[in-house]
Amino acid sequence: MTLQRPRTLEVENLNVRFSRSNGVLHAVRDLSFHVEPNEILGVVGESGCGKSMTALAIMDLLSGRAERRVDSLKFRGEDIARVSGNEMNALRGDRMAMIFQEPMTSLNPVYTIGDQLEEVYLRHRDATRTDARTRALSLLDMVGIPAPRQRMRQYPHQLSGGLRQRVMIAMALMCEPDLIIADEPTTALDVTIQAQVLALLKQLQREFAMAVILITHDLGVVARMADRVLVMYAGEIVESGPTQQIFAGPCHPYTQGLLRCMPAASTPGQSGARLGTIPGIVPSLIGEMTGCAFANRCPHAFDDCRHGTIANMAAEADHAYRCLLPAGQSLSNFYETSK
Repeated sequence: MTLQRPRTLEVENLNVRFSRSNGVLHAVRDLSFHVEPNEILGVVGESGCGKSMTALAIMDLLSGRAERRVDSLKFRGEDIARVSGNEMNALRGDRMAMIFQEPMTSLNPVYTIGDQLEEVYLRHRDATRTDARTRALSLLDMVGIPAPRQRMRQYPHQLSGGLRQRVMIAMALMCEPDLIIADEPTTALDVTIQAQVLALLKQLQREFAMAVILITHDLGVVARMADRVLVMYAGEIVESGPTQQIFAGPCHPYTQGLLRCMPAASTPGQSGARLGTIPGIVPSLIGEMTGCAFANRCPHAFDDCRHGTIANMAAEADHAYRCLLPAGQSLSNFYETSK
């Protein structure tokens, strides 16, 4: 009898909030999702929707002003929601790792690349400095950094943005983690380098058999990279499911609006056509929110959308959305192109 491997990550009812002088800001609200072994889970949504806050909450790296509440946070079957600081420090960088948005601010400017890579290995493994150096050189070569011995002696400011991001990927892989969270890993890179870094990340995910949470606002990246997608809006998940299902048949009005804002989706074969837009602005996340957070921007909203709790509805197997509209409802006539 074959035993089923536990899910790499299971999150149940994650909330993150900040106390402010004008009320409580609910940055993340009632998030529940999972990540399977060897899976790439894409998390998409516009800036400020809670993507990065979710990642920091999982890694227990929130600032002191933030309050995290979660019913269950299981990593490979073990609930890590309430482990001690020392236990969490032992997990981070070893079995769980994170690639941050901006490598220049994530790498320490006063230590060489080699020192920073070796420190990760020495902290989590019973190894010598020689072992750590050998491992670091091997990974720098694997992620495509030329002359790795020379780079080991350099400081972060001596490397280009693309090379610094590759160093961050190598650092995340030093201890062969089960889970990597990549938070906008190509934000500050040009298009050519972006494609190289993403291809590298997918190749390494397959070689190391890792689970990856890929956070981005770029739906094109998700379409190429992810097995499943979470669409976030105003701190909550509004739609989730397999990537192909989400792109072929989006059910939530916000997801449909996002897809209409993509050049390829908006203008198939039409040169010079205008992109789609989503009218309105994101609501304030300060104070208690009732009903659907997207109701003030949705052309289909009615009274029930603005009051009470909007439960998830199932569109297909493993495809759910938080909306009162029936699955397959088309909004194509309601989102006007920009003028």
